[in-house]
Amino acid sequence: MTDRITKLQSFLEQRPQDAFLQHALALEWIKAGNDGEARRLFEKLLTETPGYVGSYYHLAKLLERQGDVAGAVDWYEKGMEQARVAGDRHAYGELHSAWEELTF
Repeated sequence: MTDRITKLQSFLEQRPQDAFLQHALALEWIKAGNDGEARRLFEKLLTETPGYVGSYYHLAKLLERQGDVAGAVDWYEKGMEQARVAGDRHAYGELHSAWEELTF
């Protein structure tokens, strides 16, 4: 476990609902090679805070790497909907491009 993971976990103990910290920790777990923990955190984050648009892309990419195409497509679609609702055209475009690569 890296120092960054330990620090982020400590911060999350103080602020367990902090979406930014959850997202950052999930990314660190990916870097550390622990996709299972990253997936758990991303799914928890998006269940509790569905408007945290940036996490949809990373979770879907993780699922793609694991060979779960249907799961990735589902998360891309959920992310596109949330990006549309938020008016975040940039995030929508990234999610849509990744979705298209899997579905066409």
